[in-house]
Amino acid sequence: MELALFCLWCFLVALAGGLVGLVLGNIRLPATLLVAGSAAAGTGANLLISAAAAATAAIAHIRAGRISWRLFAWMAPPSVAFAFLGGYLSGVLPRTALLLVISAVLLYSAFDLSRWTPPDRSATTTGGVDYRVAAVSGAFIGLLGGVVGLILGSLRMPALLKLANVAPAQAAGTNLAVGFWVGVAGAIGHLPSSGVGGVDLRIAAYGAAASVPGALLGSRLTGRLSEVQLVRAIAAVLFVAGIATAAEALA
Repeated sequence: MELALFCLWCFLVALAGGLVGLVLGNIRLPATLLVAGSAAAGTGANLLISAAAAATAAIAHIRAGRISWRLFAWMAPPSVAFAFLGGYLSGVLPRTALLLVISAVLLYSAFDLSRWTPPDRSATTTGGVDYRVAAVSGAFIGLLGGVVGLILGSLRMPALLKLANVAPAQAAGTNLAVGFWVGVAGAIGHLPSSGVGGVDLRIAAYGAAASVPGALLGSRLTGRLSEVQLVRAIAAVLFVAGIATAAEALA
C-alpha cells in the first residue's frame, strides 16, 4: 500500500511539474524518505526520480521546440559541476538551514511571479536573454540542490524568468533539460555520503516508472497556456513548493 500511494504521488507531482517546467523534487522528497531504506539513500533516489521525470518532460518540450539550446549550453555545465560538488558536500553543510533559506526564496518568488507581466523582448535579436546570469545562477542553484538532494528547478525558473529574461515556454523546456543532468550529477556526487546502502535503486525505479507518464502528460499541456497563465501556474506551484520545503526543514 505504501508503494502504491508513493507511485500515485510521484505521478501527480510529475504531472504538475511537466506542465510548468519544474521537477518538484522537494514536494516528492518527504514521501521518498518514508519508503526508502535510509534518509541518505532516499535523497539519492529522489534525485534519480527527478532526473527521469525531467528527461521525459524535456523530450516532449524538445519536440515542441520549447528549448533554447544556446541557453542550455550556458547553464547546464556549471549547474552540473556544482551539483556534483554539492552532492559530495551533502554530509558537511547544514541541510536544515539551507532548506529554510530555499523555502523563503521560493515563497518570495511565488509572490513576485504572481505579478509578472510579459516584458518587451523585441529590443535585441537575442530577445534580451542574459546568458551570463543564467550560468552563474545555475552554478549556485546546482550547488544548493546537490547538498539538499533536490534538482531545484523551482529556483532556476524564477532566475530564468526574472533575471535572465527568458520567455516562459522556453524557460520551462530548458529548465527541465538542465534539470535532468543536474539530477544525474547530484545523485553520483551523493553516492559517497549515502552510506553502505547507497542510493535506494528499488525506490528510484518505482518512482521513475510512475513519474514518466505524469511528466509526459504534463509537458504536453504546457503549450495550451498563454504566457501569463503559465507564469501564474508556476507561481502557484512555487508557493506549494515553498511550504513543502519549510515543512521538510522543520520536520
